[in-house]
Amino acid sequence: MNIAVEKTKVPKQKPLDQSRLGFGVYYTDHMFLMNYDEGKGWHTPRIVPYGPIALDPAAMCLHYGQEVFEGMKAYHGADGNIRLFRPEENMARLNLSSRRLCIPEIDEAFAVRAIEALVTIDRSWIPAQDGTSLYIRPFIFATEPNLGVRAAKRLLFAVILCPVGSYYPEGLNPVKIFIEREYVRAVRGGTGFAKAGGNYASGLKAQENAQAQGYSQVLWLDGVERKYIEEVGAMNVFFQIGDEVITPELQGSVLGGITRKSCIEIMRGWGMKVNERPLSLDELLEAAKTGELKEAFGSGTAAVICPIGELKCGDETLVVNSGEIGALTQRLYDELTGIQWGKLPDAYGWTRIINNE
Repeated sequence: MNIAVEKTKVPKQKPLDQSRLGFGVYYTDHMFLMNYDEGKGWHTPRIVPYGPIALDPAAMCLHYGQEVFEGMKAYHGADGNIRLFRPEENMARLNLSSRRLCIPEIDEAFAVRAIEALVTIDRSWIPAQDGTSLYIRPFIFATEPNLGVRAAKRLLFAVILCPVGSYYPEGLNPVKIFIEREYVRAVRGGTGFAKAGGNYASGLKAQENAQAQGYSQVLWLDGVERKYIEEVGAMNVFFQIGDEVITPELQGSVLGGITRKSCIEIMRGWGMKVNERPLSLDELLEAAKTGELKEAFGSGTAAVICPIGELKCGDETLVVNSGEIGALTQRLYDELTGIQWGKLPDAYGWTRIINNE
């Protein structure tokens, strides 16, 4: 399919101070749209000026939450090249989520091409300051007006762009995480492995409670036994206990993060012992008390690598690595961002250069 392009006649004012971009505050001049109709498939791909999307009040996404999304980034390298990081993995995960939510799959290669075209048009929005990037949000939602509970026959695939700085105000400084023991995020057999909006909406109450106590995010436990570590609200999570790095295994209730996958591959390439296995809260607390818990960090597209300096569980407060960023966490951050910004060789073939200027 050819992508039609309509450029804006009224360009927006770009943020002048790249050190104060925040996350999800500013949006670029254009967006990508493509429609789906049963019997016709995906059609009419187009890049148009960024603006509101008209929806019927009975649109099924508003009533039954049939929606999935992705998060990825474009990076402005010192060499002038614009890089995407493993975009094919994001599109494969988008289709994985779509299958769970009864959403028609997209052509993954075409979706990557559409994203490249959109990023190219809004290239001037990509910030160049260290620690900044262009966040890319592809999403699909049901637009058919119908109040019957069934899969929609009409949907919209959209992509919007957002110049961003650090996800957390702390930047690369360690964050404080609250271990949630009352609410649950997901259970095996549900939608925990999918990147669906409802997963995040159901976690807002716990997140607000944690933030009211001075904690950045919630660390979720499994939804059945409330015993095993799963993930942080916006990140997968890793713990270095002794000489072993542990991250919860993917059993249907944890999101399979692309950054998570990359961290595992990098650390194993360094010869480290990395295991995807169940990690109980009791094991974690015992490791913290005995000094075996060396480091803890989160991984995700938005935050990249985020050191964890403190965990709160009930009345217990556990300080990790004296509240400082650890050597492994720093090394991983440097390696990943070095590849993403083109400062280090990409031995893994993960980056995709869009074009040269």
